[in-house]
Amino acid sequence: MRTLTDDEVEIGTVLPDLAIDLSPTLIVSTALATMDFTSVHHDVEGARAQGSKDIFLNILTTMGLVERYVTDWAGPEAILRGINVRLGAPAYAGDKLTFTGAVVAREDDGFVVEVRGRVSLGDHASGTVRLVLPRR
Repeated sequence: MRTLTDDEVEIGTVLPDLAIDLSPTLIVSTALATMDFTSVHHDVEGARAQGSKDIFLNILTTMGLVERYVTDWAGPEAILRGINVRLGAPAYAGDKLTFTGAVVAREDDGFVVEVRGRVSLGDHASGTVRLVLPRR
């Protein structure tokens, strides 16, 4: 995989969409991988007892998927300088999480990418990622 260089990106560049099927296995395994043993991320009955319709993604998984979305586009040598994400609708098992994004600003040494992750209930995650790309 090749990394984009800073001269290949401009304000308005649109990132390709990324759609992720939220299987129960993905939700449970990523919760366990992040050491999150809260029942709403692995126990359907426990989640329902707390008012949810099903198990749902934990915050660390969501943040990891935001990072993956941007670095899959930018390449392995991109350096993430900051992530500012607001959580919204829960991302339940059986749903699909679709990321979209675009470059919205150029900073002294990099770019700001606006990112949105949507599920059937609306925005699950929205915010910005600041990154630096190698100079050509």
